[in-house]
Amino acid sequence: MEIFTQGGYAFLARWLHFLAGIMWIGLLYYFNFVQVPAFVEMGAQARSEALQKITWRALWWFRWGAALTLLTGLLILGFNEQFTRDYFTSPAGTSIATAAILGIVMFSNVWLVIWPAQRIVIGSARRVSEGGEADPGAPAAARRALLASRANTLFSIPLLFFMGATSHLAGSSHFVAQASNDSLLAYWVIFVVVAGAIELDALGRFAGYAPGWTKAPFDSIRGALITGLVLLVIFYLVFELLFQA
Repeated sequence: MEIFTQGGYAFLARWLHFLAGIMWIGLLYYFNFVQVPAFVEMGAQARSEALQKITWRALWWFRWGAALTLLTGLLILGFNEQFTRDYFTSPAGTSIATAAILGIVMFSNVWLVIWPAQRIVIGSARRVSEGGEADPGAPAAARRALLASRANTLFSIPLLFFMGATSHLAGSSHFVAQASNDSLLAYWVIFVVVAGAIELDALGRFAGYAPGWTKAPFDSIRGALITGLVLLVIFYLVFELLFQA
């Protein structure tokens, strides 16, 4: 059967990648568009119940969806023979590399920031419900989780664009087949500086975690969406200049 070939395995990896990615990004949007605003309107008791009964379960699917998305993405690369050094100097290769790097950053935020912080928050809620004292570190942990989650939300906008562009845009005759080493280096320098600055800001490396002008992209969902769209425009304009025919 065609499915039991290298091409078939590549297809299966891509299919699983779609399934896992929908689970991961769907829950990311649920947390940011639905849960966070709802928690602001809830009383302490209702919020505690939701954390223990809903958020805890959603986080399980969220973090393992992120892990499966990363794993299947790596499998796609492994099963496709065209992923060579020359490929990654092409429009399609640069496009998928852009999406992949953003995905790895987002995966790291899930497992190294959001999940550890939410364990503190939910653990504190459980102790209080059992008659114990709240964890004094819970508010700070909740803030760290929020900033990382909003960073993932804004990163998801260019990630999904460049993932789709790899197959449906980058291969068009509008772009040259290969980029020069110098122009490719310029693209990645701009990408790393801009995306890195946003990530470091979300991790509190600029002016800590307190609200302020540097936290405008993270303190509201509107700010995250606008920043994500601006980020997409910046990356795409540089991409256009890099591969302009």
